[in-house]
Amino acid sequence: MARQSPQRPDADEPDLDEVEEIEEADPPATSSGDSTLWSEARVDPVEIALPAGVGYTLRAYRLSTALTPTEVGDRDDDDPFAARAKHAISEDDEDTVVILDDDFPDEEDEDEVDPDDTEEIERRGKHAREDAEESSAEDFEDEDEDDEEEAEEVPVFLSHRGRLLLFKSAESLVTFVRSGAPNDLAQVDTWPAVVERIQPSDVAPTDEDSYELDLVVENLRGGHDSWDFNLLIEAGEVARDLSYALRLKPVITALSAGSPLDDLDEALRSAAGGGLGAFRGRRRLKKIGAQQASLGWRTIIGKISAAVDWRD
Repeated sequence: MARQSPQRPDADEPDLDEVEEIEEADPPATSSGDSTLWSEARVDPVEIALPAGVGYTLRAYRLSTALTPTEVGDRDDDDPFAARAKHAISEDDEDTVVILDDDFPDEEDEDEVDPDDTEEIERRGKHAREDAEESSAEDFEDEDEDDEEEAEEVPVFLSHRGRLLLFKSAESLVTFVRSGAPNDLAQVDTWPAVVERIQPSDVAPTDEDSYELDLVVENLRGGHDSWDFNLLIEAGEVARDLSYALRLKPVITALSAGSPLDDLDEALRSAAGGGLGAFRGRRRLKKIGAQQASLGWRTIIGKISAAVDWRD
């Protein structure tokens, strides 16, 4: 056994001078950037890895009533937002007037109307108008309440005209933000503060805001035993955010409630949750075809990639 040199201090008692030199050479790591910027602005840097590369962007969540959806001109025909607006139109045409036979006489009987009947009709008509006015006021109040209830927190990205802006470096992202170029995040109330304070060192996404979409298809192809639950769950979350913010109808449909990929997502969450639910979730995963899931996700990633505007 090798002997320890008597000139060498015991390993359990390091030399204080050496410790001080090490500390001076390697100062404690500190977090880069102004972390308070994102918490105050309620905007976060995001890193997304796609088959074409890795890029940075920004994302925020705001109430749907406070945002104007991005313009997607060439995709208006398949736009779910436009379809929703069409369904919001009343089924009865505003110009249509409904006349009740009980309230008004037929034309052929107009000359034979009794004066007392005429007074009764006018009286009933007056009450009907008053009731209609009261009902209209109540309807408007109900509609306002419904609008408030329907308002939900939705995502908005650093995007423009239905295309996600992805930057290959933090410096290029900061340059774009400071340029004042039009983008969908500019409508957010705290955007001026972001423009004024953002620095390249601030563009440091957390693990929760980093998504590896480039690994999803390969992971699914590996089979049930190799599926990375967190990778696939996070991919589903960002894909849903992007599909809403960029108005990608095919992706919205593919991930909608009850779809095969939505079933996959629910099973993954159950399996990752632990306990009896995890056991059931894994059983459900075994029934989902790996090839079908990988093909579905390949289409989703292709749609998202086609909607990306890469910036150097």
